[in-house]
Amino acid sequence: MAINQHEIQQLGHLELIARQVVEGFITGLHKSPFHGFSVEFAEHRLYNTGESTRHMDWKLYGKTNKLFVKRYEEETNLRCQIIIDNSSSMHFPGKELQEKDTMNKITFSSHAAAAIIHLLKMQRDAAGLSIFSETLEENTPARSSTLHQKLLFMKLEDAMNSGGTEVRRKTSAAQALHQIAETIHKRSLVIIFSDMMDSLSDSNELFNALQHLKYNKHEVILFHVTDKKLEQDFKFENRPYQFIDVETGETVKVHSNQVRETYLSQMSKFQQELKLKCAQYKIDLIDADIHEGYRQVLMPYLIKRQRMQ
Repeated sequence: MAINQHEIQQLGHLELIARQVVEGFITGLHKSPFHGFSVEFAEHRLYNTGESTRHMDWKLYGKTNKLFVKRYEEETNLRCQIIIDNSSSMHFPGKELQEKDTMNKITFSSHAAAAIIHLLKMQRDAAGLSIFSETLEENTPARSSTLHQKLLFMKLEDAMNSGGTEVRRKTSAAQALHQIAETIHKRSLVIIFSDMMDSLSDSNELFNALQHLKYNKHEVILFHVTDKKLEQDFKFENRPYQFIDVETGETVKVHSNQVRETYLSQMSKFQQELKLKCAQYKIDLIDADIHEGYRQVLMPYLIKRQRMQ
């Protein structure tokens, strides 16, 4: 089932958006080669040989010939900390560059994060949320209650609405990730949404912070969120532009073709370094193009969760 981006944006409520994204994803999952993945979320889990049969659902066994155990609110199989980069670069592209039925990077990331939180809640897993820019703006520990889920959705909506041309938030990912690593005390799945537009001169510091998470035995997925067309492929028309650094406000007027080759070369080097470092630290790096929908996010999450069981 294809997800209509325009319809999603018209809903205007993150909880409804998350539900529609997940329902569309699960429907597509049943029709795909991945239909074998576990999607029995709400009230049951498969019985593990040797455990108590006290909560066995015998009626379901009679219908499916499979052994399932009833699940309860306090059961938590997985703890997941979702980290969102809310620096000014994540609010790109602005409305003047957005095409019909598209969104900026922070909105895409928030919708994807909300869908993952909804999946976690359906599976009785615990979700936490951290949001950073120049500072650590939010850092909510992982819980599995419905009230907590609503709080996380509210924080994500605040992040989506925190942009604007007058807002200048630089990125201090390394400092924030070190702080977050110190607060996650139990082994968790850590999911990061960021365009990784931190200062290239501080890349070693940034990767040290990512290594901090791995040193603490967490599993890490880094979703590298980009507008691929503009930021990676540099597909601007052949004419003069005024480019603005959204984090500092610095401007430069150039003809797009005069800088395209140099820009693409530098971007290629940056991407290669990112891939090599993530491979070195055993971090799952996933390219997430804001024009390509949410399956590119939800499928890697589901695969990682299956492997952690």
